[in-house]
Amino acid sequence: MGKLALLHLLCGILIFWAVSVIKAEDPYKYFTWTATYGMASLLGTPQQVILINGQFPGPRLDLVTNDNIVLNLINKLDEPLLLTWNGIKQRKNSWQDGVLGTNCPIPPNRNYIYKFQPKDQIGSYTYFPSTQLHRAAGGFGVLNVYARSVIPVPYAKPAGDFSLLIGDWYKTSHKALRQILDSGKSLPFPDGLLINGQKQSTFTGDQGKTYMFRISNVGLKTTINFRIQGHKMKLVEVEGSHVIQNLYDSFDVHVGQSLSILVTLDQSPKDYYIVASTRFTTTVLTSTSVLHYTNSQTPVSGPVPAGPVNQFQWSLMQARTIRWNLTSNAARPNPQGSFHYGKITPSRTILLANSAPLINGKQRYAVNGISYIHPDTPLKLADHFNIPGVFTLDSIRSAPTADSPHLATAVLPSSLHEFLEIVFQNNEDTMQSWHLDGYDFWVVGFGSGTWTQASRKGYNLVDALTRHTTQVYPKSWTAIFVSLDNQGMWNLRSAMWDRQYLGQQAYLRVYNPTSSLANEYDIPTNALLCGKADALRHP
Repeated sequence: MGKLALLHLLCGILIFWAVSVIKAEDPYKYFTWTATYGMASLLGTPQQVILINGQFPGPRLDLVTNDNIVLNLINKLDEPLLLTWNGIKQRKNSWQDGVLGTNCPIPPNRNYIYKFQPKDQIGSYTYFPSTQLHRAAGGFGVLNVYARSVIPVPYAKPAGDFSLLIGDWYKTSHKALRQILDSGKSLPFPDGLLINGQKQSTFTGDQGKTYMFRISNVGLKTTINFRIQGHKMKLVEVEGSHVIQNLYDSFDVHVGQSLSILVTLDQSPKDYYIVASTRFTTTVLTSTSVLHYTNSQTPVSGPVPAGPVNQFQWSLMQARTIRWNLTSNAARPNPQGSFHYGKITPSRTILLANSAPLINGKQRYAVNGISYIHPDTPLKLADHFNIPGVFTLDSIRSAPTADSPHLATAVLPSSLHEFLEIVFQNNEDTMQSWHLDGYDFWVVGFGSGTWTQASRKGYNLVDALTRHTTQVYPKSWTAIFVSLDNQGMWNLRSAMWDRQYLGQQAYLRVYNPTSSLANEYDIPTNALLCGKADALRHP
């Protein structure tokens, strides 16, 4: 009887453990989105825009750390389409990244079901179309990842949570803009700015309470300064990292970047301007919205608050004030500062210089002299199926060369678990913004002129911010450290979409010759096949 009782006890423990494991699986959230065209008069002129479920901007996607997302995207446009999830790392899962190097675009009247997790992530992000110049027509939206209830955050729960998508905008259709680029010309100056797809919005709160504002620059090419009349802004989170909580009167948000601020409604009860204006442009475009106190009887008044007068130096000094909160956790309970990135010696340095050459008489943009062209087969599929003739691993050098600029499919080889130093060298007299899919990285240094090994003396090796998109100032450089712990094929691109479209991008192949589900998931059973991979389709 004793052995039988023990057997029953063991069985009970095993059953309890199995049920616990099942219950412990992260929640699933299901969505069905349909992309269509619609008409809107955003700057006073009717134009065609891209809607998601009839909405412009698209639906707000509110998630919790580790949620399993199953999102059925139906393409009702007249062109192939992909959405990418800007800043979501897609751990072990570049199959779901939604860019042309990893995915076949969804043909018109077809669908694709994305399946991904914001694994060990929190923060403010966005999604947008990565194909063609669709981003210039909309299709973008908010993607917020909230901490699990058992994970503390380093601030009191705000009374409300507002998401603001700010960006430059053209009255010209995305197809006409694409024709301009295809003809070998640069895009003209934008026609205006939008906040949440409108010329003016209103955000309402109670006097004395604190609200979170999540700000993302979803524009094509312009840095934007954000400010709220009469109110200080406390920066608390940048692209998934909790930061030292400094107060700011205004903040520069570069193309592709996101951040979260807390604003306390501590002024007299009336309405106040919320202002977005372009930076580093001869003509300053401005868009205003309204912060409305619920007990206000007074509309906005007075001049619209002006942005910073100083140009790049002011912005650079502000960027250096954004520092990692070493004692705070992010998505996991351990402090951010428990990873001592500054004590790791990089395995090698990659120096990437952007340029704006003419190739075959047309305006292109390039990285180390290589202006990227898309093959008809996604790089990830070619790599998986060992399809020859799609890309080579010697297509781009890890430092600038004196070779003539030319067109190629640029892929940078790397190994899983490498620790890289990447330097973005900007010899042009224009602002740059660089993004890396699949990762965040430590922005360890900004500097003017040409980067040299001596530049490392000024690196921040203690509390540099981690983020997915960094700015590079004109005639300057920015240095990052990145730990390659996420196997896959990852897009390294200009976040300025005209430059990306005309070739300022490459792919980082993070590779391990030993196939293992511990490092990377299998190809999805529903993966779309195209190009040379189409012949592998099962009958």
